[in-house]
Amino acid sequence: MKTSVRSRRSIYLLIHIIVWALFLFFPILMDWGSSTLNWSEYLRRLPVPLSFMAIFYLNYLYLIDKYLFRKQQTRTFILLNAVIIIAICGGIHIKNEAHRRQEQQQTSAFMQPKEKQKPRIPHEFREREKEPYFHARMVALFILRDMLSLILTVGLAVSIKMTRRWYEAEASRRELEKSKTEAELKNLKNQLNPHFLLNTLNNIYALIAFDTDKAQKAVQELSKLLRYVLYENQEIYVPLSREAEFIRNYIELMKIRLNDNVTVKSSFNLITGSNTMIAPLIFISLIENAFKHGTSATEPSFIDITLEERKEGTVICRIVNSYHPKSDADKSGSGIGLEQVRKRLELLYAGQYIWQRDVSADNQTYESMLVISTQKIIES
Repeated sequence: MKTSVRSRRSIYLLIHIIVWALFLFFPILMDWGSSTLNWSEYLRRLPVPLSFMAIFYLNYLYLIDKYLFRKQQTRTFILLNAVIIIAICGGIHIKNEAHRRQEQQQTSAFMQPKEKQKPRIPHEFREREKEPYFHARMVALFILRDMLSLILTVGLAVSIKMTRRWYEAEASRRELEKSKTEAELKNLKNQLNPHFLLNTLNNIYALIAFDTDKAQKAVQELSKLLRYVLYENQEIYVPLSREAEFIRNYIELMKIRLNDNVTVKSSFNLITGSNTMIAPLIFISLIENAFKHGTSATEPSFIDITLEERKEGTVICRIVNSYHPKSDADKSGSGIGLEQVRKRLELLYAGQYIWQRDVSADNQTYESMLVISTQKIIES
């Protein structure tokens, strides 16, 4: 975070240097190499752009923060800028008048012995110079021009400062949202681990009653799954291939306790060498739900699980199973898994997923299909 702030400040500083360098040296760049380049004239006019810089940074670094962004201080901000602008314009006018009089004196002294070599001044301009108050009107026009330029400079400083403050506020808001999302995800994961463990222990408990050998094997398989849950689940995203391997191990563990009247099929169609990342344990609650509601101890049952990856980064998990809803007395799993899936999908893949769940018309088959686009928004 600190490195990012330093980087932004360096970029801001570089932009300021480049813009003001172009502003100050633009007249020289335009006349470079030509016979019209006059350094003394450029230096004489240099205080004008320097005054723009002065009022810009006086506002940008001090006045805007101290007065404009505080309540009941806007009038003070406007008044201070008005005084500064009038003072600068007055100073520029006094300097220009002094320079003009000095040039007039030098011209008069130079032209007295050579009256025939008078400067060629347009006739219309000589006539207008004789008009009353002509010089005063010209001075007022130049002062008005300078005042408007300085006001625009103040406006530029205000707009840049406000844009920067908005950007920083937006970055802080996004950071807070990210922190909030991560906290919610962590909370959901903390809920998911006990939920997953509870369902698996219930299955092992059922095995102990009629097959201790299978129960021992199930405990070994469970240790592999818990290793994944405890370590891989700490990341927001994991490789899809590792998540698929976890699902395979889970299916094998669940099959240990099933009767012969239950048929379980699984298909994994993943792209070889794919770098697709997926949220860990995002599909496991769907598969748990299939084993819970899709199997029966007395009736023929089936579960068909397909995990497919497509080239554009789309992952499809489709589960079709026979439908044997549990009674209210069966509290195994407590039914919080699917709600957790929905919350995690909204936090991680908002606008990037489609989740369809439905029971067939004859109430015999349940289908759940979750489509997640890891790269783009899905149009609904």
